Amino acid sequence: MADLGNPRNTIAVLQKYQFRFQKKFGQNFLIDERVIGRILDAAGIGSGDCVVEIGPGIGTMTQYLAERAREVVAVEIDKMLVPILADTLSAYDNVTVINEDILKVDIAALVQEKNGGRPVKVVANLPYYITTPIIMGLFESNVPVESMTVMVQKEVAERMQAKPGTKDYGALSLAVQYYAKAETAAHVPPNCFMPRPQVASTVVKLQRYEEPPVKAADAGRMFAIIRAVFNQRRKTMVNSIANAKELGVTKEQVLSALECMGESPAVRGETFTLAKFAQFADLL
Repeated sequence: MADLGNPRNTIAVLQKYQFRFQKKFGQNFLIDERVIGRILDAAGIGSGDCVVEIGPGIGTMTQYLAERAREVVAVEIDKMLVPILADTLSAYDNVTVINEDILKVDIAALVQEKNGGRPVKVVANLPYYITTPIIMGLFESNVPVESMTVMVQKEVAERMQAKPGTKDYGALSLAVQYYAKAETAAHVPPNCFMPRPQVASTVVKLQRYEEPPVKAADAGRMFAIIRAVFNQRRKTMVNSIANAKELGVTKEQVLSALECMGESPAVRGETFTLAKFAQFADLL
């Protein structure tokens, strides 16, 4: 089978099937072998691994994954790509293609079937418009995932790794850092894709923690507070939380909790670490 890491081969496949890129699926196919190699190295794919690939496209990275892993499950939403994948992956008997929206797939059942319930590694070139729902959906559902190595928009990668007090710091930073250790594996310019996106991309590896780095009595409640705070990030915590009617918390309760922590009534959420949010949520 022709190596799809070579742009000429990618063009030949697209022409053979008269494939048209769908803007609604945010399709940008990777056409750089070096970047693919860096993704595989960052993901640490070995011969015993079961890999879930989200958005295989025409199967470019899937071919490389199939060479290294024991089993690959590729989830592709675009039904027009299914016959192409049947062709480009025909040489591999360790690949299963599922034509479905990843947000609707029962990943836990899939992991049970393909890997006996043991943790899988996720690899994905994610469409930018749906990056956060996919990553958070996998973390919050407690599916056995060992790591996620994902291609995301450069700005999203920066938000994932942002520290308190910076402009990129927000609900996504806190959520990712609660579940995983995030590390940049590669920066990828637009010319590594077909068609070229308008933005630069970054490969991030999210190595899941066995236990979160902080303990909150109710993590769901903590994240509801975090979302309320960053929905109105220019306001003080007292006002942003009291304005979030769904939390059912009064200004007096917020002030009391902040006082217990030795914090100013004028403090803003963007200065709070994950540990402080856990402590604050427990006090409330």
